[in-house]
Amino acid sequence: MPTMRLPIRSLALLLAVALPLSAQKPATLHISLDKEVAGREPKQFLPMVGSWVIAKEGARKVLFIDGRAWKRGQPAGGLADKARAIYGARNEEFIESIKAFAYFPIAVAKGVDDFRDGDISVRFQMLGGSLDRCAGILFNVKPNGDYLTVRFNGTEDNVVLWTFNNGTRKFVKRGTENVPLELGTWHTLRISVHGTQLQGFLDDRLLLEHTLTEPVSGKVGVWSKTDSMVEFSDFTVTR
Repeated sequence: MPTMRLPIRSLALLLAVALPLSAQKPATLHISLDKEVAGREPKQFLPMVGSWVIAKEGARKVLFIDGRAWKRGQPAGGLADKARAIYGARNEEFIESIKAFAYFPIAVAKGVDDFRDGDISVRFQMLGGSLDRCAGILFNVKPNGDYLTVRFNGTEDNVVLWTFNNGTRKFVKRGTENVPLELGTWHTLRISVHGTQLQGFLDDRLLLEHTLTEPVSGKVGVWSKTDSMVEFSDFTVTR
């Protein structure tokens, strides 16, 4: 009896269907800033609160939150248009909630409409800040402005998970140890989300583990606080 031979392309398709999702290669989105214009607002991120601009760090371009321009209670310029761009008719609810959080600069990443499961990582470098020196990953961003963040605070030397709901910020979980970081040095913050299980890493060191009350679902981005001056680079989402 002759042996059947499938074309290579057909065989590849069959394998892709047969393999469990866990065995398939995850999809990765890396936000490049190479084509951005230094001195202007980013195009790959939508600044919602704070003064976010593209800066040059050596030969590369980075996303810079300039806390020197921070004013208490002041959202980013053009907030209404930016909110409308990501949430359409529900933008007013989002705007009202974000105004309550204007103490915390945020910028929403484009191209990630609904992050539910996987990893988010970002490189950051703290440059200064009198009140704060904070760099965070923004996730689970809802149309009403609620969100979660895992952040590193350079004045406290720790990683912490916070919730922001209905205009109220709430502490959830602190990392297992303090890690002092020097100004002007690059580091990597990463979160891993699988169902309700959350892990937070600083330079690949597992510092935070927590079980969320429900699975995440929403937009993502970067987060900071008050007068922090921080550069961000290599924002990557794997899912």
